[in-house]
Amino acid sequence: MPSFISSSLFVSLYLITFASAATYTDPSQLPSKSYDYIIVGAGTAGNVIANRLTENPQSQVLVIEAGAARDGNPYLDMPLLAPELSPNTSYTWNYTTVPQPGLNSREIPYPRGRLVGGTSSINWLFWTRGSSDDFNRYASVTGDPGWSWLGLMPYMYKNEKLTPPADGHDTTGQINPALHGKNGPLDISVYGYARELDDKVMQTTKELSSEFPYNSDTNSGNPLGVGYLQSSIGGGTRSSSASAYLEPVLTRTNLDVLLQTTVTKVYQTGNNGDTPIFRGVQFAQSSSGPSYALNATKEVILSAGSINTPQILMLSGIGDANALQSLGIKPVLDLPDVGRNLSDHPLLSNIFAVNSNNTFDVIFEDSTVANADAAQWAENKTGLFVDALANQLGWFRLPKTSPIFQQAEDPTAGSKSPHYEIIIIDGWASIADPHPGTGHWMTLVTNLISPTSRGSVTLASTDPFASPVIDPGLLNSDFDIYTMKEAIKAAQRFSNGSAFNGFVESPFPPLANATDDASLEQYAREHTTTVWHPTGTTAMSACDADYGVVDPDLNVKGTMGLRIVDAGIFPYIPGAHPQAPLYMMAERAADLIKAGTQSCYWYDRLFWWLPHW
Repeated sequence: MPSFISSSLFVSLYLITFASAATYTDPSQLPSKSYDYIIVGAGTAGNVIANRLTENPQSQVLVIEAGAARDGNPYLDMPLLAPELSPNTSYTWNYTTVPQPGLNSREIPYPRGRLVGGTSSINWLFWTRGSSDDFNRYASVTGDPGWSWLGLMPYMYKNEKLTPPADGHDTTGQINPALHGKNGPLDISVYGYARELDDKVMQTTKELSSEFPYNSDTNSGNPLGVGYLQSSIGGGTRSSSASAYLEPVLTRTNLDVLLQTTVTKVYQTGNNGDTPIFRGVQFAQSSSGPSYALNATKEVILSAGSINTPQILMLSGIGDANALQSLGIKPVLDLPDVGRNLSDHPLLSNIFAVNSNNTFDVIFEDSTVANADAAQWAENKTGLFVDALANQLGWFRLPKTSPIFQQAEDPTAGSKSPHYEIIIIDGWASIADPHPGTGHWMTLVTNLISPTSRGSVTLASTDPFASPVIDPGLLNSDFDIYTMKEAIKAAQRFSNGSAFNGFVESPFPPLANATDDASLEQYAREHTTTVWHPTGTTAMSACDADYGVVDPDLNVKGTMGLRIVDAGIFPYIPGAHPQAPLYMMAERAADLIKAGTQSCYWYDRLFWWLPHW
């Protein structure tokens, strides 16, 4: 618990927000019945699937989650305190990367959500869809128009519930209601607490409109420009897949949830011709405890996330056959791309000292203020704690004339997809550097949104309770380091707008010492971390593609009865914070599962049958 909130107030908040859920924590206590579907992971996507499949009362569904239920900790609901939930807490898989050459060989924390709701219960709540070009590229790569922007639009509306901000202010011009759902499970809203930067940011979009134009809704399919952040918040409280999708349906008699239990492998239960069927799941609560197994009658859905899903597949003998054999694992299915193609967004916090006493840094300096703000949130869900870290953000492209394009192709999906992001924060916000304890700050976070670097997830051992080897490959290409440097320069130009005269005092070292390209590169390599958006490790590809892990229907290639629905399926990382794209894709995936869609299986059967006819 951070020291800026008193322990007595923390306990009272805990009691106010605590709610229990009827679930199982002992595998031996599961009811003796047959499950049509077994979902591995009660995270962002897994809870969407559980909710939608149990809409049919005839479908029996089991969800197995390695973490625990949300425990009533108010920090899980207080948006501003989201950064306190990770890394190195009881709510995360507390992974660490291997040394990153692009970050001067630093190892960095790599947490993933380990509780009901998964990372949607601990993330920083940014609600960003990306560009229409991103999704149209998914459709092109997979050969499935259902993954296009227009194909997914019904699911965007199905997922969202546009909610008034906590302070009830008029949002005209800050968001376009016509672009958003009104009746979905998940709350989204713009800021609910005005900050001193709001007017300065808007003035800068007018003064420097050629570089930083205003965008009235960055989730329109064209995110470019500066706009008001939309967040997964309703009524001043976090909205997650736990609160929106799973917890409201725990009373359904056809849904069972098993917590604090790790799936150790999936296994083959039969064959359909020459195609193996994987409907078996093995699980345990510790490496020394008993092991359990169940078979689904229809499908197993892996929603364990872009790190744990490939780990489970490889432990099951599904992956690169040579790598598996080197660990003593018998290959069952040779799918070399399992765990490959890991892509992430490198993050760098550029911090400026400001002439103000109104930044949220005050909660780190004055416990009386922090306690008053927390009490206000508890009483009526208003005040400082109701919002995510930022009220505005911007998405930008490199100029077409950038010299980097003479040696590297543009990696984005199209002209509406950004190369980098700037998040505008009224306070100190850094993963790499601790808060100094005093002072007031503005942070302009630069995120590399279209990285060309790729990494991997591999096995360290055959122990399913051992952490995998995670190598996101951050800043490992000339394009990536060039773009990060250009993003820093753009942030500096933004901070030099006349609206910040007398407000911004100076860059915080070592940014202040980065005065040329060489020192900018050194600064970036020493202080960049990640925004923790790993994707792509079980990527989609077309039916006839000889690469990828899942087909356009999200079936694991070369199998029946086994699908993947989590952030690993993105063939390219979205030009966005990926929770919004994942929610809408999970909504469509639920419909594919309900329909039992196996289009590639019949495609393969046809091309096998024709030469034999």
